[in-house]
Amino acid sequence: MSPADAPPVGARIRQVRLARGISLRALAREVGVSASLISQIETGKSQPSVSTLYAITTALAISIEALFDATEPAVVSPAATASGTRPATASHGASGTAPGTAPGAAPGTVTHALAAFAADPGRRIGPLVPPGDREALELDSGVVWERLGHVPGTDVDFLQVTYRPGGASSSSGGLMRHPGTEYGYLTSGELVLTLGFDEYTLRPGDAVCFESTTPHRYRNDGDVPAVGVWFVFSDT
Repeated sequence: MSPADAPPVGARIRQVRLARGISLRALAREVGVSASLISQIETGKSQPSVSTLYAITTALAISIEALFDATEPAVVSPAATASGTRPATASHGASGTAPGTAPGAAPGTVTHALAAFAADPGRRIGPLVPPGDREALELDSGVVWERLGHVPGTDVDFLQVTYRPGGASSSSGGLMRHPGTEYGYLTSGELVLTLGFDEYTLRPGDAVCFESTTPHRYRNDGDVPAVGVWFVFSDT
């Protein structure tokens, strides 16, 4: 498999941060990491962990989906505040919509950033996405996300997720939480899910679903990759 080029996630994060008028230090304080790490992520010198990426997108009030788009910059609503608060009409959360106005829409109408591409089939991510056309995002701590598709105007992250041996959603061992509802199905390997105060071992064929605001963490304690299909969507 030869995935498509990785999306310029760091550059998108920097673009949105500057558009919101947020300093490196302010974003770092909001996320709970160092300003140096944010700088390294923005310049592509370091990759964020799953938990850090969700924390950044939540703080900036943009979607994971917006970061994956390889052809257009993430759209930032001027109504968003420097604290990362979304306008009331926008879907909220790491998997929600990236604020933007589609061509022909009334001023102030907030729609999905990719909705503008709906009229151009060449810019849809689907309906068929061969393995070699997937956008792959290599994250810290041995995690790889591959975007399996996208329908413009929807608020769904549709991903194949791989946790390499020893991989985890948080290198520090901390639990993450983010807006949205999460559904996962493990196809191979084993994955340990910490959900609140409970711990579950997922094996091939096992499925999970929960509100993503519940503190959680994934890790692979095995010696083979754990691979599954995950859906995360905003339901607000």
